[in-house]
Amino acid sequence: MPTMEKYLKCTEVIDCDNRSVKAKAQSLTRGLKTDKEKAVALYYFVRDEIKHNAYAPLYDINRYKASMTLKERNGFCQQKAILLIALSRAVGVPARLGFVDVYDHQLSENFKKMIGGVNKFPFHGFAELYVNGKWVHVSPAYDKGTCQRKGFVPVEFDGEHDARDSTHNIKGEPHIEHIEYHGPYDDFPWDEVRDYYKKWLAGMGLDYDEVANMGDSVRQQKSKG
Repeated sequence: MPTMEKYLKCTEVIDCDNRSVKAKAQSLTRGLKTDKEKAVALYYFVRDEIKHNAYAPLYDINRYKASMTLKERNGFCQQKAILLIALSRAVGVPARLGFVDVYDHQLSENFKKMIGGVNKFPFHGFAELYVNGKWVHVSPAYDKGTCQRKGFVPVEFDGEHDARDSTHNIKGEPHIEHIEYHGPYDDFPWDEVRDYYKKWLAGMGLDYDEVANMGDSVRQQKSKG
């Protein structure tokens, strides 16, 4: 499977050779025989045991490492997707990153303030897993607890079909709307993501550094409760 080698390798951010990542992947899949079973087990661990944290550090690349997200037990979409990919690679399931620009119609006012006052944001992250001869789209961003608290529809994964972000919440109101797909990527494109953020913000008349400082201020306030 030479074309899949790049989707199985370890990188600085997708550090599937990290001892804690390997140990967790092996314990979660112990006794499971198929890639489908392994993919499902790993997905639900990342979805529910790694809590969604919209205010996790955004501007430090070390915070994106799979091993760091596993240690912290929380993260936002990109960080959780990277962890799922690392766990998958650690047990031989090819995995890669995908990103999509989205409208999130359920964003809180605090989060909108953090990204410049809008409900559109770029490079929302998800994973793509290679199972039974095809790539499947899986989005582990929102844990079940967050969904129950906010009235979101949990994203379920059966190991065969795409598990995409829910388009509506439990009240039937619009939630996630995909706009533009970016990918796939065999590693986290840190420089590309930052450059894209800068251009996207500039297009709205916003400065990257000002938004970054504003976001850090909101994060600090949230961390203090």
